[in-house]
Amino acid sequence: MTDAPDQRPIRSFVRRAGRQTRAQDRALSELWPRFGVELPEEGAAATLDLATVFGRSAPCVLEIGFGNGDALISMAGAAPDRNFLGVEVHAPGVGHCLLAIERVGLTNVRLLMQDAGEILLEQLVDRSLSGVHLFFPDPWHKKRHHKRRLVQPGFVALLAARIAPGGYFHVATDWPDYAAHIREVLAGSRDFQSVECAPGGPLGGRPRTRFEARGERLGHPIWEAVYQRNS
Repeated sequence: MTDAPDQRPIRSFVRRAGRQTRAQDRALSELWPRFGVELPEEGAAATLDLATVFGRSAPCVLEIGFGNGDALISMAGAAPDRNFLGVEVHAPGVGHCLLAIERVGLTNVRLLMQDAGEILLEQLVDRSLSGVHLFFPDPWHKKRHHKRRLVQPGFVALLAARIAPGGYFHVATDWPDYAAHIREVLAGSRDFQSVECAPGGPLGGRPRTRFEARGERLGHPIWEAVYQRNS
């Protein structure tokens, strides 16, 4: 793993206490051991071996902040030849996603309940990802909070290290000023180039998420883009 930026990524989320249903409680108790990923203990191997995590070697797509997992489940089901690693910090959403994995019968999805920035920085090796999805991240719309937005130059540098050449970064937001910010940050990177975003992105079939639906109800325009990792 090459040296990443020295500073630890700024925390871009707030852990919210949420009510869990009995089914979600069961999922976290019974299904997490099958589909959840526990990070190596201190002193053990510092990085995740994705082939071991999934039980096979295949291109791996990381989804950051998958919410209740609707997009993750849909896209994983449509691309069984790929592995999908989902990261989410809110337990009810993780429980919901675990139930969907069981219901659909997917074998190519694994979940982490951690800070995605720390996963990228500390747990993944260079060129280990074929793609990264970031759909409707917290916009931190107040100007004084813009520094907490996930997409920053340091984050893009991490993506460039962890995404294999020819891979991609697929991002969507319903906040125009965040879209402008993302375009500006990616334009400043020599490692990515914007490519045409076909409906649903590189894997096709990106479903409408609940955050997207909420943005549409508020009259927010939906913006999404795909950036390819240069060779």
